[in-house]
Amino acid sequence: MKAMSLTATANGQNGMHYGWIVAAVTFLTMLVTAGAVGAPGVLIAPLEREFGWANADISSALAIRLVLFGLMGPFAAAFMNRFGVRRVAAVALVLIACGVAGSFAMTQIWHLLLFWGVIVGLGTGLTAMVLGATVATRWFVARRGLVLGLLTASTATGQLVFLPLLAWLTDRYGWRTALAFVLVMLMTATAAVLALMRDRPSDLGLRPYGATADVPPPQSPGGFAAMLMSPLLALRAASTSLTFWVLFGTFFVCGASTNGLVQTHFVSLCGDYGIAAVTAAGMLAVIGVFDFAGTVGSGWLSDRYDCRVLLFWYYGLRGLSLLYLPFSDFTFYGLSLFAIFYGLDWVATVPPTVKLVADRFGENANLVFGWVFAGHQLGAATAAYGAGFSRTVYASYLPAFFIAGALCLFAAGALLLIRERPPIAAIAR
Repeated sequence: MKAMSLTATANGQNGMHYGWIVAAVTFLTMLVTAGAVGAPGVLIAPLEREFGWANADISSALAIRLVLFGLMGPFAAAFMNRFGVRRVAAVALVLIACGVAGSFAMTQIWHLLLFWGVIVGLGTGLTAMVLGATVATRWFVARRGLVLGLLTASTATGQLVFLPLLAWLTDRYGWRTALAFVLVMLMTATAAVLALMRDRPSDLGLRPYGATADVPPPQSPGGFAAMLMSPLLALRAASTSLTFWVLFGTFFVCGASTNGLVQTHFVSLCGDYGIAAVTAAGMLAVIGVFDFAGTVGSGWLSDRYDCRVLLFWYYGLRGLSLLYLPFSDFTFYGLSLFAIFYGLDWVATVPPTVKLVADRFGENANLVFGWVFAGHQLGAATAAYGAGFSRTVYASYLPAFFIAGALCLFAAGALLLIRERPPIAAIAR
């Protein structure tokens, strides 16, 4: 009966293409994993107080998490190509849950490095934005930009909107209670993936949403060694393209100016100016709310306008907002203005970047985007550690914010180097 119900829905008898159900499950998965990624933003101060660890040491563990988060991207795409989205997403969620659960027994800094640096880093790296890009490109032809915007927004929104609740739980009941809530959400998402996720439209006898012709069956992924080599072959082919390096570099800046800096250190930065953690996390939630609107809008714009021009404006405006923050005096009005302006641009860069990768690299898009996303997380890791180092050595986060703002302006200029070219030939995998 369950299989018949799924088939009926898939074929539109209930008025909805099954791709939208897959997108909804992906949205939940990315929302929850992003909440786990963002949790350390409210844990830095409690861990400093309880264990006496230095900010730079804690930031080192978070930087390792972000590096693995990014470097797993290309291989996550290869795993999805071979084992399927459903299996990879379920394994990732369980792995993250194991890392979070292990945190309850932490007593030494190397425990933080292991559980949050390595285990959570590997688990989140198996999903991340590569999952959203894979689902959007496999299941949608029409409305692809919109779906990318929605799925990207789920990542940023999950990282930010959960923070006020996690901050409140941490303040009232302790950081372990906050992590228990994260565990419950991870298990809920795992159940949804196992029940409803499907790998490809062809599994249900469907075309992708909006497709006017049948999609040929995927090429055989070959052996395990071939699967592991496919990301490296895709990188070798893409590395001959200036477009790849511009997108890699600008996404490095994107990660440095969002996840690594603001998401990780904004609460602590506000604490330096006497702002309570719950209030600062509330500002991050405001950023998340406006990010949702901005990123969905960016997906809509990406379907209609030149993505290079959109990225030029996104990076330029983000740079100006970061340069403004130190001059906001950290008043309620100043921070609110920053949260709204910066929030609209938090990850609005993702839909046009994915579109450029898909248009330029064709069948290899999810593998190439995995490498571009690795650049994003390397930038995030650099900023996560660099900002913590700045706070420890110079007793201020502000140099990191000035540098991030300047890098965004540089990235905006670099996008002018991208030119229209035909897609690179596909790599067999």
